[in-house]
Amino acid sequence: MPVPYSAEDLEKVFDSKILTSSRFMAEMTDVSLDGETITGTNQMGAKWTTKITPIAMGQRISFAERECSCGESKCKHLAATALKALECFPVLRKAAPKSLIDTIIPAHERPFPPPPTRMRPTGRRARAANIAPILPDAPEPGATVLERPCTPVLRLRRLQAPDEFGRPRIIDVLTLDFDYAGVRVDGADDAQFIRVKSGGHIVFIRRDTAAEAAALDTLRPDNFVQMRVADGKSARGQRVLVFRGETAATQWHHFVAVRVPELTALGWQSSIEANFGPQLAENVGNLDVTVADAEKGSFSLEFGIEIDGVRHPLLPILEHLLARGGYEAAQIVGDELITSMDDGRVIKLPAERIRRLLSVMGDLIEAAGRSAEKSLVLPVGAAATVLELEDVLTTSWQNAATIEAYVERFRGEPEIIPVVVPEEFRGHLRPYQQHGVDWLQHLASHGLGGFLADDMGLGKTAQTIAHICVDHAEGRLTAPALIVVPTSLVANWTAELGKFAPQLTVAVLHGMERHERREQLEGVNVVITTYTVLTRDIEEMKQLPWHIVVLDEAQAIKSPDARATRSVCQLNTVHRICLSGTPIENNLDELWSQFAFLMPGLLGDRRGFTKRFRTPIEKNGDPVCRAQLVSRIAPFIMRRTKSEVATELPPKHTILRRISLAPDQRELYETIRGTLYETVRDQMAERTLAQSRVIVLDALLKLRQACCDPRLVKLGGGNRGTESSAKLDDLMEMIGELIPEGRRILVFSQFTSMLDLIKPRLVEAGVPYVELRGDTRDRAEPVRSFEAGEVPLFLISLKAGGRGLNLTSADTVIHYDPWWNPAVENQASDRAHRIGQTKSVFVYKMIAVDTVEERILELQQRKAELASIAFSESGGLAFNAEDIDFLFGKDPQHTEETAAQAA
Repeated sequence: MPVPYSAEDLEKVFDSKILTSSRFMAEMTDVSLDGETITGTNQMGAKWTTKITPIAMGQRISFAERECSCGESKCKHLAATALKALECFPVLRKAAPKSLIDTIIPAHERPFPPPPTRMRPTGRRARAANIAPILPDAPEPGATVLERPCTPVLRLRRLQAPDEFGRPRIIDVLTLDFDYAGVRVDGADDAQFIRVKSGGHIVFIRRDTAAEAAALDTLRPDNFVQMRVADGKSARGQRVLVFRGETAATQWHHFVAVRVPELTALGWQSSIEANFGPQLAENVGNLDVTVADAEKGSFSLEFGIEIDGVRHPLLPILEHLLARGGYEAAQIVGDELITSMDDGRVIKLPAERIRRLLSVMGDLIEAAGRSAEKSLVLPVGAAATVLELEDVLTTSWQNAATIEAYVERFRGEPEIIPVVVPEEFRGHLRPYQQHGVDWLQHLASHGLGGFLADDMGLGKTAQTIAHICVDHAEGRLTAPALIVVPTSLVANWTAELGKFAPQLTVAVLHGMERHERREQLEGVNVVITTYTVLTRDIEEMKQLPWHIVVLDEAQAIKSPDARATRSVCQLNTVHRICLSGTPIENNLDELWSQFAFLMPGLLGDRRGFTKRFRTPIEKNGDPVCRAQLVSRIAPFIMRRTKSEVATELPPKHTILRRISLAPDQRELYETIRGTLYETVRDQMAERTLAQSRVIVLDALLKLRQACCDPRLVKLGGGNRGTESSAKLDDLMEMIGELIPEGRRILVFSQFTSMLDLIKPRLVEAGVPYVELRGDTRDRAEPVRSFEAGEVPLFLISLKAGGRGLNLTSADTVIHYDPWWNPAVENQASDRAHRIGQTKSVFVYKMIAVDTVEERILELQQRKAELASIAFSESGGLAFNAEDIDFLFGKDPQHTEETAAQAA
């Protein structure tokens, strides 16, 4: 746009007499603003047309182009046009902004090229001004006029020009020229013909204005900003195209890397001068990493990339991408990622490889103790990451004997050498159990921990005892083995050690006498204690050396913030084992917590693990992150299912028994659901889900209780006299049919109060039973009585009987109410379906139709998928606010058809 000027500027260009005589003429003049040029016309009297382009010359304004149809260069017509422009267009005055377009649209939002802006005169005699600009005279008659093809020419270079704040800078610019068979013309030149010498004669080349306009249209989507800069060749200055704003560098990178090749493929010419900023690297080669030993307990990773035949540091490029938002914020074109180096060169990298690399690098950079220009120095606990880097980078090992040997331990499918279990072990190991012992020995020989996650009933206890026996026979058991168990399993472990390894001396640290026993561990091979005792006595326990620490039911340390978790991580031991059929019950934080004990550092710190794995997997279902997590933990976790290894087991049949609530029970349920759902939504609107947890769980508890038996529900106004329990009635009908058939039955409920309601009905029906719950002092007696066949039915609370029981005489399992996590239910069912069972086992799940119980079934499937992440590449979702809405909401899909199926 024209540079701002003033009346003082006009006096330096035009004679004062001319200005004075032009003032009346100015009133009769129409003016318009076309891009950089002011056009004036006068239709009164003698007709004339003028064109003026102001340009800054130091501290004053000159006129680079002055044309008038009268032929004079400083005529009164030009002066009249200049005076009228000052009157009509305030934006051109020095007190106004420098650009009319800047006044209307900010530079970073303005498209290129800006359309000609015509301003309508505002004087008394104003009228429409629509006169085409005057073109240079056409060639004389008889002159040779040639038609030549027009080729757009992109010229990328650096010039001194004002930046977007008006400060003089050296900036990157694009000049658009046009080539006519070897004759190049400035794209901003208005001449219609090009005068050239050919064979000693003057000829004229006609410009293809349509082709030139089409070229400009091709650049329009790139959002260039147009401006003029002084270049010494033209008084008007050179027209250049630039990018403005915070995204300018990114736009240049994209233009150089993508648009220039695209336009060149269309036949355009291009030249990039040596001083232009974003040069495109011609050849990007290998991406590699060099692994080396560092100081004790650490190693280094040095990253490199070959560009135009020279190896450069890759780490700064990756850090630059991460700082700008990572892969999601990067420029991706096709299968290539576009970025730049510190020297300004633009490079194209394989997008998928960089995506996988960046997903690892954030974790590594956070874990690095220090970094240099080319490398990261990492603790040895992060060694498993090298295996992930090998998939995307060429890996070399230099002076890396220590770290290379350590990394070898993490590789999948290692050669596991069979071991000989000593005769002192008084049991017979099945082939898969022998393999389990071999695996534990393999890990121990490399100083690694192991997670034995076999199905319930496959003998994790026996395999662990056999492993300890091997170490004892080989003379490696120089300190006691510590077994940490839930309180309910102390007796079971004591009995199993006596059964399988009577040669081992065993001490139990439990009860008031534990302090005295702890002082007398000389010569003791195995110590059994509980999570509760360990937490209380951790200051004393962490002072003692342990050959091995075994955590049974390791989900007991699933919370990273629990005292038990912090306690076990402080124990002094050379080998660690976790035992659990359910490593994950609810979310991946549980897995991190267990591996923080088992293999410290393997999964990074908790914050990094959440960012790297938990959030992408649980919330986004990211398959790449899931596969990376599985790959990292796979060498340290062994999982076998009954269907895979215990082929001699009879089948287990699971049957959903759907029950319709009685009318008054349904009415109570719907009343509770509607009232409590409104309360829950209000709470969740004011607080987070975590803060609302107690209220949500209490509301869900009341719904589940209403499904079991209305008498369980504790409401302010009572249960309105509702005593009908369709589920209890159905249970009694089942028992009345099953017992005469000779079936032996386990009935599980989460609610001990429900067991109290079942017992009177059993007495009334004359059905003998035994019971096991959390407050049962003698657990062995009801188990003995049931296994001996003295009673046909065993009432068990889910928490008390979900583990540590062997009830193979049972062939029927009834779950009176569903629990959130299917793994807990499966553990309970496996009290009957385990090694030693010779009969088919039938598992009945009693589900109230169209209630929260049906919705629990769907959530169970999600939890099962999440738990499987420890064993495969599948995964699922964690408990969230949407689950809450689903559990409380009434599903419109439930119709009479559902009720008919239940019937």
